[in-house]
Amino acid sequence: MMVAAADWYETIRCADDVTLIHEPWIKPFYRCNMWHVRGRDRDLLFDTGLGHFSLRRHVALVRERPLLCVASHTHFDHIGCHHEFADRAVHGAEAAILADPRNELTCADRYATEEMFDRPPQGWKTEAYRIEPAPAGRILEGGDIIDLGDRAFEVIHTPGHSPGGIGLFERRTGIFLSGDIVYDGPLIDDAYHSVRRDYQATFERIRSLPVSIVHGGHFPSFGRTRYHQLIDEYLAGLRRAGCHIAR
Repeated sequence: MMVAAADWYETIRCADDVTLIHEPWIKPFYRCNMWHVRGRDRDLLFDTGLGHFSLRRHVALVRERPLLCVASHTHFDHIGCHHEFADRAVHGAEAAILADPRNELTCADRYATEEMFDRPPQGWKTEAYRIEPAPAGRILEGGDIIDLGDRAFEVIHTPGHSPGGIGLFERRTGIFLSGDIVYDGPLIDDAYHSVRRDYQATFERIRSLPVSIVHGGHFPSFGRTRYHQLIDEYLAGLRRAGCHIAR
């Protein structure tokens, strides 16, 4: 039985005016966490999911106020509805993919199949899945600031999973929107443009971030101790396998 559009999305309020938007019928490994942050002057939306059903039409939260839509990176499960938002931003290393999101560039050719779903959405056809182009109006680099009026998120460049991966760190609260560089599940470092030595360098650089809570691109959120555990486990695994000098 397929799932109707009205039942596809779920929103869950978190602390500090952060809201999780997700697609609960997608299996956890493939299910993107979309993070909405309320600001005084405008809101932030970090990632937009699969894109089969309109996010703007079915989640009122993302159409209530001016909003900046940021891509953590350009894999298909994170940018499906970016075209629905006029104000878009992405790291420069993946801007070309957001503007021309062909399936072979977004990993959709490998992962966007019926195997993703506990129950598929109405109208799903694997062979017909495409992401609409969404050229960014703002190109981000590490150290840039996303200003919401009363809140400021620093862009943290996190290559490794993909070349233009970013996280957003709010120093005042310790909130880290980490995208796919770190989450509490199997980390992917073997996509076509993943580079393990970049992953290692990113982890060595971001381990010292004074995070209080990490809202990742997949799986549940976690705190500082688990953040250090996940990073240390990954780095130890690379060293045991001798991968710190491999691709």
